[in-house]
Parts: sequence; C-alpha cells; structure tokens
Amino acid sequence: MSSRVYNFSAGPATLPLPVLEQAREEFLAYPGAGASIMEISHRSKVFTAVIEEAQSNIKTLLGISDDYVVLFTPGGATMQFTMLAMNFLNGGTADYLHVGSWASKAVKDGARFGTTRIAWDGKPDGFKRMPADNELDLDSNAAYVHFTSNETIQGIQFQKEPDASGKPLFCDASSDFLCRPIDIDKYGLLYAGAQKNVGPSGTAVVILRKDMLDRIPENLPPLLDYKVMADNNSLYNTPSTFTIYIIALVTRWVLQEIGGLEKMEGINREKARMLYDVIDSSDGFYRGHAQPQSRSIMNVTFRVGTEEQEKMFIEQATAAGLDGLKGHRSVGGCRASIYNAMPAAGVEALRDFMLAFQRANG
Repeated sequence: MSSRVYNFSAGPATLPLPVLEQAREEFLAYPGAGASIMEISHRSKVFTAVIEEAQSNIKTLLGISDDYVVLFTPGGATMQFTMLAMNFLNGGTADYLHVGSWASKAVKDGARFGTTRIAWDGKPDGFKRMPADNELDLDSNAAYVHFTSNETIQGIQFQKEPDASGKPLFCDASSDFLCRPIDIDKYGLLYAGAQKNVGPSGTAVVILRKDMLDRIPENLPPLLDYKVMADNNSLYNTPSTFTIYIIALVTRWVLQEIGGLEKMEGINREKARMLYDVIDSSDGFYRGHAQPQSRSIMNVTFRVGTEEQEKMFIEQATAAGLDGLKGHRSVGGCRASIYNAMPAAGVEALRDFMLAFQRANG
C-alpha cells in the first residue's frame, strides 16, 4: 500500500502530516548536527535545544507556570500507574475514580504501594458516564485523588475536572492531552502517554507541581523517582530522543499551524459533532455507548445494526481506507479515534461512509 489511509486507531495513532513530512526531511541529517536526531548525543547542544523546545511548547499551550516541571519519562502512561503510587502513596490511602478500563489498571497497579480506594465506581453501569462532583465519596486522609480524563475504550470524557476537595489532583490524560484548554493549576500531577496525541509510543509527558517533590521518599529506583528525573531534566539516562523530537514538532504544529488549544478544541468538537449527529439521527441503527453528557470528543464508540452488519461495516470501511475502527477486544463494537491530528476530511469520509452503509443495510 503506497497511499495513506485515514487511521482511526486508538494508539499508536495518526500524526500530523506536516510533522511526518518534516521528520522525513530531517531524518538523515538534523539541521546543525550532520547526523540523524537518533544518532546524536542526548547531552549535545543540538538535542538540548530540542527537549527545551518540547517543554517550552507544552508550557505555552497549557499556560504552565514556573511552579511546575515538565518531564519525559520512559514506559508510557502504564508505568505512571506504578510510578506515581511509588512516589506519593507510600503505604497510605489514595482516592481513585473508577471510570473505565484504564482507571481499572491504575487502581490495580497503584495498590502495590498502598490502598487505592474507589471513590466512585462506574462499573455497575457499564462505564457509560463520568460522575458529578456530588457523587464522589472522598477520604479526607487521601494522599491524592486520581482520575482518567478520557477513557479511550469506553469513549467517555470528563467535561471539567472533578473537585478533589483540596487534595492533590492526579490525572491520566493520555487520550485527550492538548485537545482543549485546561486549568493546569488545579493539578498536582498530570501525565499522558505520547502515542495518542503528541508523538510515538514509549514515552510519557509528566507535568508535576514542584511542591510535590518534597513528598517523595528516599532511595527509590532512580528512573522511578520523579525527583531524580526533575533534577536531571529527564536526562538521567538516555531518553527516547526521537520521541521527544516528534513531541517538539507536534506541539509546534498545535501552536503555529492550529493557533493554540482554544482553536484545537473547536476543531475537535466539530469533528466529534459530525459523527454523533449520524449516530443520533440513525433511528437506532448506530448505537452510541456513552451517555450524551459524557461523550468523548476523542474516541467515538458505537455499535452497528446486527452483529453480522457490524462485521461488514468494519470490513468495508477498512477496504475504503478507513482503518482502525474495530472496538477494543474487551468491549467489541466500533471506535473512531479522532485525535488532534485526524483531519476533518477523514471524519467527513467516515461520516459519509456511515450514512451510505445505513442506506444500503438499514
């Protein structure tokens, strides 16, 4: 296959075409280095400028003050489930909002280092919505309150941050990072795997309030110690230099070509509206998983007609260049991941396919 498909996969996900083209242009010889970005020292002046741009772009986009550090850690968001508990739970209790599949993993992994208490549980209702603040059962002794801002598998998203009642608010923002403006000052820690909205897989972006560093116990494994990572500007060991380079390019794209997060959010909401309008007007042929007030603008999850029709839908969509629409193996159905880099033309093509498929099979 020589032409690019529209990639609706949940991750690793599509990247902005201008970023891929620039990376291709610079791949053999990065400007000023005479070698590929993957071949130069992570401690060189050239790479120092790259990592500093990535950090600066993220700070500018989110309005991050000097009260925070921006880190790049190995292992993606999954390692953060363990790392944050190792650093801040320390045998105590923390509150977790159990809102979907990724929250379940965070609860399980964090429990290795203390009590991960369920402050709200969406499982009995099939993870179809996010909770309201008055539904949260928070512990006054909790070390932190952890939530997942967007559940990729179920296609549900918080419309605003939950009220942590003065406790540090920790967030797994892997699948909606930089999709919209947020009030970063509400967070003690926010992290996101790079592979959905800002780069290739294998690295997590971590935004950590500096006063949290004083709570970290001594003698943790260095690569699992936020203080060590902060003291060394994410360069305690050799990081994924190529991933950080792509993050710098993607965040530059959001800043310069999109025009910032307010404009990015407007684009994302319009893309999501196109698909939800098809679902809502289909007379039940397409059935959304999420309750309307909790619908994600990043991952649109739905079922199609009968089981046989759903199989046909995925096969025919793939043949039409609409790839990655099969839902997660744990829940089935269909899922269209429409992250920042998914162009409107791709969503329009999916919308038109959905309408045509219903006309032919409804």
